[in-house]
Amino acid sequence: MKWLDQAERRFGHLAIPRLLRLIVAINALVFVLYKLNPYWLQQLALDPAAVRRGEVWRLATYIFIPAVGGPIADFFVAALYLWYLWWLGDGLEQAMGSFRLNVFYLLGMLGTTVAAFFFGANFSTSMLNASLFFAFARFFPDMTIYLLALVPVKVKWLAWFSGAVILLGVVFGSWGYRLAVVAAFANYLLFFGAQIFQDARQRRDIALRRQRFETARGEEPGEALHHCAVCGRTDATAPDLDFRVARDGQEYCTEHLPKIAASGEL
Repeated sequence: MKWLDQAERRFGHLAIPRLLRLIVAINALVFVLYKLNPYWLQQLALDPAAVRRGEVWRLATYIFIPAVGGPIADFFVAALYLWYLWWLGDGLEQAMGSFRLNVFYLLGMLGTTVAAFFFGANFSTSMLNASLFFAFARFFPDMTIYLLALVPVKVKWLAWFSGAVILLGVVFGSWGYRLAVVAAFANYLLFFGAQIFQDARQRRDIALRRQRFETARGEEPGEALHHCAVCGRTDATAPDLDFRVARDGQEYCTEHLPKIAASGEL
């Protein structure tokens, strides 16, 4: 992507290194504040009506809301969520670099905000984090993770499953929901859409060439490597026969070799 290369040359020095680690740290702080006073989360959520009333900090603070799982599972769910973000961030920064990851995340935030304001989708950070995971899966598709520390699953299969769930929502959801999904995944489409299209076209071309090759082979069964000068059979019409070349330069099947040998031509 030329525009991204040019932007990195000009603004690469402004990138925030270890961006996802910083977000994880602030999420952890917000979790502590939430345990002290649950009202904190309401003040940070992405609420278009509240933003229109002047609470503009909500355009950014919603990314600092950690996942929670009820009074009993709060600490476990929050710890798992923070570890997940840390893991994704380190992998993506290794693959993309700090600047590109910063741009990818910023575009994801922008898409989530558009989805909330124009299409009424309350995605919060779910779609933003999903776009991070899909990007991770493109770079590390064969990495194996263990669900519940027991079941080994490759990252690409989890990505396919997550994509299928989202696709079901797109197929059976409203047009508002469909447009909201497109907006939320704008970062992924901008970064990887051209490559996905190119890969699909390449797979189609390979399939067409294979089909033409197999069709051509089926239309020309008479092209054989071996041919008996006596009976006319070939390895195509009689694949179980063995063939030999005589001294006269002719090729014969094994059934006719004794007669040729007796005549002294071998």
